[in-house]
Amino acid sequence: MVVHILGDVEVDRIFRALADGTRRDILARVLEREESVSRLAERYAMSFAAVQKHVAVLESASLVTKVRRGREQLVHPDPVSLRRASGLLAAWEEIWVQRLKRIDEILTEPEPEPEPEPEPRIPEPNPGNNTGQTKGTPP
Repeated sequence: MVVHILGDVEVDRIFRALADGTRRDILARVLEREESVSRLAERYAMSFAAVQKHVAVLESASLVTKVRRGREQLVHPDPVSLRRASGLLAAWEEIWVQRLKRIDEILTEPEPEPEPEPEPRIPEPNPGNNTGQTKGTPP
């Protein structure tokens, strides 16, 4: 099941990291090619420190890694972690696909035919009685 792919703490970190639009954009950029933190910071209307914090959140979720090259810190995606996160989402998707299929099956099942109601029992007249009473009824 889903729990075996990633632990709860890892799942929380991934979704926390991906919950922010700036972090999703940073991840999309570094998926295209590795970027330095300073080059990433040039693209956003925020301080260098704020971009560093966003990268740190992505790094704590293991979605990216930073490598120092000279004076620059280059950010690139972590393909293993991205595959694990993708596997998690695929497992959840499969759970919901199966649930929706079952709902569809239930909704398309023909309704069972209603059981016919038993015909009402008409009491038989008592032939030895001229009072009009039927068998088994008190006078």
